[in-house]
Amino acid sequence: MDYVLHILTLICLFSAIAVSLDLLAGHAGLMSVAHSAFAGLGAYGSALIAERLGVPFVLSVGAGMLVAAVLSALVSLPSLRVRDDYFVIATFSFQMVAFGIFNNWIDLTQGPFGVTGIRKPLILGWEIDSPLELFLFAFILAAFAHVVVAYLTHGPAGRVLHAIRDDEDYAQSAGVNTRKIKILIFAVSCSLAALGGAFYGSYISYIEPRNFSIDESILILLMVALGGAGSLFGPAVGATVLLVVPEILRFTGMPSDIAFNIRQCFYGAMLVLIILYWPKGIMGRVRLGR
Repeated sequence: MDYVLHILTLICLFSAIAVSLDLLAGHAGLMSVAHSAFAGLGAYGSALIAERLGVPFVLSVGAGMLVAAVLSALVSLPSLRVRDDYFVIATFSFQMVAFGIFNNWIDLTQGPFGVTGIRKPLILGWEIDSPLELFLFAFILAAFAHVVVAYLTHGPAGRVLHAIRDDEDYAQSAGVNTRKIKILIFAVSCSLAALGGAFYGSYISYIEPRNFSIDESILILLMVALGGAGSLFGPAVGATVLLVVPEILRFTGMPSDIAFNIRQCFYGAMLVLIILYWPKGIMGRVRLGR
């Protein structure tokens, strides 16, 4: 039962991160391959602030989200001068820089040794440490992320985002300050990713640079592509499929190193098939990217 709760908890966490990327890529049309880096900023920021300053869990998570939001602005201010493929390259560059910092700034992040002993969530004296409690907390977090995205993508705000996604020049001609809106939505998206990353670190009690590599960013992007961009529950469906199906390999008796390579091949094959034959994914309303 604990194993099932573990998988369900991971699904909730990745669903929260994936839906935050869908807010950016599916609704605003800003394709990013740096979402794992922002999740890492939330994880490292929250863990280090709590460990070194003794800050309570809620405040340390808020600080991690603030770090991600501030750095997202530093990335978006210059990067949003370009569009489409050039924006993807800009976010890819940030992903590699962030990974380099996680891996090489040993005095701060412990480098490849990672940060160990991260405390479980402690809220108002209640330590959330049982598998069931952690799952319920992850579910609430995922629900919160979905509610925020639903609020921002429906009504007038959603119409503005979709106008920017479909034809930014037309949106500008209609008087929309597209640059300001993209910066704000980028900050919100990265903050939600940092929230998921912060709880991920607290859940597994250990983080290392490989948890937030370009491979993880591509996996998150694939969750959105498979589940369907522009659909509220599409990223959750994509996260469920891409986390559950590879777990089947654990029951085949296959060595872990071989299973890892097969899992990577599975992810790559899924990405190619989606691009060629299923561009809108399972529940998508729009094609992801152009």
